[in-house]
Amino acid sequence: MREASAVSVDWLLVGTGDIVRKRVAAALDTVPGSRIVAVCGRNQEATRAFADEFGIATAYNDLDEALARSGANAVYIATPVDLHVPQSMAALEAGKNVLAEKPLGLDSQQCTLAVAKAREKGLIAGCAYYRRCSRRYAHASQMIAAKEFGQIVFVRLGYATWFNPAKQDPKYWRVVRSRSGGGPLADMGSHMCDVLIGLFGMPGKVYGKVKNQVQPYEVEDSALVLMELRNGAQAIASFHWNSTTWSHEFEIVGTEARLKWHPFDSGKVLKTVGSQVLELDLPQAENPHVPLVEDFVQAVLNNHPPVAQFAEAAKATALLDAIYQSAETGRELAL
Repeated sequence: MREASAVSVDWLLVGTGDIVRKRVAAALDTVPGSRIVAVCGRNQEATRAFADEFGIATAYNDLDEALARSGANAVYIATPVDLHVPQSMAALEAGKNVLAEKPLGLDSQQCTLAVAKAREKGLIAGCAYYRRCSRRYAHASQMIAAKEFGQIVFVRLGYATWFNPAKQDPKYWRVVRSRSGGGPLADMGSHMCDVLIGLFGMPGKVYGKVKNQVQPYEVEDSALVLMELRNGAQAIASFHWNSTTWSHEFEIVGTEARLKWHPFDSGKVLKTVGSQVLELDLPQAENPHVPLVEDFVQAVLNNHPPVAQFAEAAKATALLDAIYQSAETGRELAL
């Protein structure tokens, strides 16, 4: 293992979209040992305006130039999914550590290339599956390790919202399959599948159905997934962009205990043991990207893998691939 050489993480931020404005930029400049030294975006005027707004000294419109001249030792990639792997590969080739938004790539083939490049270069490479850094995830992991559930028999994941952007909306790329990889399954489903994989490993079998029930765009607006976990437990997941009645929940059921996150990221966690229901206060960080960036900064400074390294993040994309393949063939797939 190579020795750690960085004394701080100096970021080149690639992308200036919604997630960057809401959380990423603040996180990169909040965490000790972390700072943004440059930003890169496609539109020169908009990128310069973003840099001025967030107090970033240097703005670029060409990624190769930014990688060569910015002085950054890490790159945060916050662009549409089709650019994650190509831009990650370019950054790794330039000797930069990489933290990319999720999902890691459009498909497993892309992810395999990124994983191989990170290993070849010996650099720190992670994906923004920030829920692995949450108190809820840590608590569920501890319950599983302590066998508090008894035998786990059932896991349920669910998400529903309304999403139908106009073509001029900056988020429209999310309903273009060649740019996003898919609809709610690829979008929020990737986050929730990553949590499932982190807690239980890759499922052993999967059967999926995806379709457009309401929305007119080319990606699905609904997905239903049946899975069998390696421990024999059953799992069901559903993801929808076709209901104005928002819902986001996760549940683990065992012979001895039940754990429910509803909503997934906020409110009380319900832990049921027998007939006793406990309300646990396990709030998410005010900015959930902060723990993710903290983890990545420590990984760079101390030369150890981040919590969601590329090889781990690629598993969620492999599961998405299997679900889409199952839906296309109408068959259950063994993984």
